Amino acid sequence: MTITADHGYDDLPRLMSLMTGDEKHDFAATSTLDVLWVLYDRVLDVTPERAEARDRDRFLLSKGHGPMAYYAVLAAKGFVPEEWLPGFGAYDSPLGHHPDRVLVPGAEIGSGSLGHGLPLAVGSALGLRAQGLTEPAVWVLIGDAELDEGSNHEAIAYAGAAGLDRLHTVVVDNASASHALPGGIAARFEAANWSTATVDGRDHAALYEAFTAPHPGRPHAVVARVEPKNAR
Repeated sequence: MTITADHGYDDLPRLMSLMTGDEKHDFAATSTLDVLWVLYDRVLDVTPERAEARDRDRFLLSKGHGPMAYYAVLAAKGFVPEEWLPGFGAYDSPLGHHPDRVLVPGAEIGSGSLGHGLPLAVGSALGLRAQGLTEPAVWVLIGDAELDEGSNHEAIAYAGAAGLDRLHTVVVDNASASHALPGGIAARFEAANWSTATVDGRDHAALYEAFTAPHPGRPHAVVARVEPKNAR
């Protein structure tokens, strides 16, 4: 098994093309590609060598029902071998249709059931605070449709009130939510004392600026707008 970590962003389409088969949820995957790349390439303090370090940043993929881009980025950064990608979704492959944290190096949670990732991220941030670990950041990527789930709204309200300033949420907005959010997605977070930014989810410079914006005393939410799911 050979693991290399010398891939760039331009190699991601090739890595994703290695994953074939049914139930790819390919649009769910490609909608997250740029967010994932900017996070792993420029923001997250985590590497394959430090994947178990106590002071690492934590990234939780809540939108786990379309993990192809996630697997491609993990392969590009050396967490998993490229040779695993063609087996995506096969019976004996560690790369399932939903990530399994026991099988996928670098995966913090098993995910894909909508509405679970953000509450788990809140718990992770609380756990780090309780241990006195103030440096690690917790990041969670959710889809806009997950905001149809009440569990996320409870998590948003609690995190804002608790001032979990090491917690960061990225909402990939492809206009697939069933229920309208008056004032936009960011307004829901702002009402609960979160810092927010809304950006083009394909613009790497804008994403990086939003991801690294200061937000003392408050959790931070970035809404990354991409092409509407039904526009393809």
